[in-house]
Amino acid sequence: VCDFRTQDVELGGQGAPLVPIGDRLLFSNYDFCLNLGGFANVSMEIDGERIAYDICPINIVLNYYIKPLGLDYDDKGEIASKGKINEKLLNALNTLEYYTQSFPKSLGLEWVKTEIIPLIDSFNLSIKDILRTFCEHIAIQISNEINSKKNSNVLITGGGAYNDFLLSRLRHYTKTEMHIPENSIVEFKEALIFGFLGVLKLREEVNCLRTVTGASKDHSSGNVFYP
Repeated sequence: VCDFRTQDVELGGQGAPLVPIGDRLLFSNYDFCLNLGGFANVSMEIDGERIAYDICPINIVLNYYIKPLGLDYDDKGEIASKGKINEKLLNALNTLEYYTQSFPKSLGLEWVKTEIIPLIDSFNLSIKDILRTFCEHIAIQISNEINSKKNSNVLITGGGAYNDFLLSRLRHYTKTEMHIPENSIVEFKEALIFGFLGVLKLREEVNCLRTVTGASKDHSSGNVFYP
């Protein structure tokens, strides 16, 4: 079972995100499902409907600035933890227009290249100060979204779940109870849910939600190929 996006696009949707149906059915005991990958994205229930959107860039920016040091990523955020926050850059990042938009909304590499990288580079900061400032930016933006519900809990997955420093800053700003599951869920939650999408398709049950893709209706998407 594959090609889950085409039918959704034909129904007027964006073909993404597809993971929120799995968040709803497999991880319903969490108020928020937060993925810390290239971008931070979140899904939640609002008035009985599943809502999902991108919050801000994460590893796509952090990894970009760590590469000149010969590293693929900042292990546990140790280099970021040694930097200093540049308040002017932090304020400039936090006032970008995207953060004032209401959902549904999404981010991509081109937006990072045109809005984030040139802005950061204009300050001529050291790598550790860039990482420190951007981690603060990430924590602030995520907290703005998940502080909306009192006494809530959040499931955290994706590579950012291993960034201890980033998580410490997120805890500083949030009032939610954060849960980091076993490594297999942290790293493969999306793959797990795509397999689940296939199961739903074979049952002809809904696996695409109009509230997150913008399609005209909920539907069971995907093509089935038999050997």
